Amino acid sequence: MATQNDVRRLALALPETTEQDHHGMNSFRVRGKIFATVPGPHHVRIMASEPEILRAVEKDPEAYEPFYWGKRLACVVVAIGLADLGRIEGLIVNAWLRKAPTRVVDVFRERS
Repeated sequence: MATQNDVRRLALALPETTEQDHHGMNSFRVRGKIFATVPGPHHVRIMASEPEILRAVEKDPEAYEPFYWGKRLACVVVAIGLADLGRIEGLIVNAWLRKAPTRVVDVFRERS
């Protein structure tokens, strides 16, 4: 069982990640680009790739829900208390990789 502190720890452990307000909710950004938001104490929205989002929803629809912005699949809404911490970490890393500059990703991959 994951907590909001786990989500924060995982996101902030990624290189050049900052936490900032985004319309009244916390957001995690790399070089100003948002890869996750926290709309409330029990949920996180993660801007992972569409295949990763759909895979999470398929595996555990109680913990993961697709979130559409118009017709576009924008992110996955994670019920933090129901979700597997390892899957949350994978989604956060996937979302971060999609937003981080190539140079930052290369350094991250060298360390991993």
